[in-house]
Amino acid sequence: MELREKIAQAQRIVVKIGSALLTNDGQGLDVARIGLWVAQIAELKAQGKEVVLVSSGSIAAGMKRLGFVTRPTQVNELQAAAAVGQMELVGIYESHFEKHGLCTAQILLTHDDLSNRRRYLNARSSLRTLLGLGAVPIVNENDTVVTDEIRFGDNDTLGALVANLVEADALIILTDQQGLFDKNPRDHQDATLISYISASDDGLEAMASGGAGVLGSGGMLTKVRAARLAARSGADTLIASGREEDVILRLSAGENLGTWLLPEHGPIAARKQWLAGHLKSRGALTLDQGAVKALRKAGSLLSVGVKDAEGTFSRGDMVICVDESGGLVARGLVNYSVAETLKLLGKPSGDIGEILGYEGEPELIHRDDLVII
Repeated sequence: MELREKIAQAQRIVVKIGSALLTNDGQGLDVARIGLWVAQIAELKAQGKEVVLVSSGSIAAGMKRLGFVTRPTQVNELQAAAAVGQMELVGIYESHFEKHGLCTAQILLTHDDLSNRRRYLNARSSLRTLLGLGAVPIVNENDTVVTDEIRFGDNDTLGALVANLVEADALIILTDQQGLFDKNPRDHQDATLISYISASDDGLEAMASGGAGVLGSGGMLTKVRAARLAARSGADTLIASGREEDVILRLSAGENLGTWLLPEHGPIAARKQWLAGHLKSRGALTLDQGAVKALRKAGSLLSVGVKDAEGTFSRGDMVICVDESGGLVARGLVNYSVAETLKLLGKPSGDIGEILGYEGEPELIHRDDLVII
């Protein structure tokens, strides 16, 4: 465990950086330090890894630009600060990444985007496409339009949800503390840094309940809860100080820094458990022999191999896949409604746009959304 070989093998990583680090404890955006983090992410990209950056800092940056001495309490003023600050924040990221020949993309999300099935799938498809094209998505909460009722509450939670969304191998949460201690280090000189612990450990919240303080708006408790959320899809979570030299590179190389919170199941096992048992099937697809063979070789399900469809499913619903004798083959999340699927039966993927009038996903069910039974 101490060598953290598993972390070093992570290919898709979500990095979350909090406001206290980005704004140099409220003194405006720390452009030089942002450049150091960007350089490390660029190095990960050069190693062939995929990275999504979840960044706080827009409100804090906007407050500085607009001359607010203290954080506004009016929603409209907070939204104005977010709008101004987001421009500066993304501009700084873009200029730094451009020096490394990397393209960036801005993704602003609200809780509604991830709780609504269609918008969730759209967000996931956009992020997956951007990663496939080699871009670095920069994700933040859409503070300009969000209300208290639909806020994530903190970007630790957003980072965990993005890790779930893109099925990341690891979530790195950079804070201004070394990691999680067995007791509050501000109150106990004998507090010990925890190197690794299960994300499902019953004692985690008690260890992390020392309040936000210098930890930023979320505090360590939200980071622990984020780790538990990320663990649902099998992602490992690392909590470490963003002020450590080359911290992102060292963590991703498996160095024993900060706190490693381990999921109970690996990504494949966690997703299989979720797909196989946690969603109710809304329909069934009957596959020809060629499609069955393709699925069992870890392929995606294409419409050309589907002979029949039944049920009341919509895009994103769970369906079962059966062979021509009715034997259960797989379960998965379908990309088209039953009405659309019936039009696509036996048709090649290249005809989808002409048949439906729009270009959707080439797969009826992507292999990442399939579990073979």
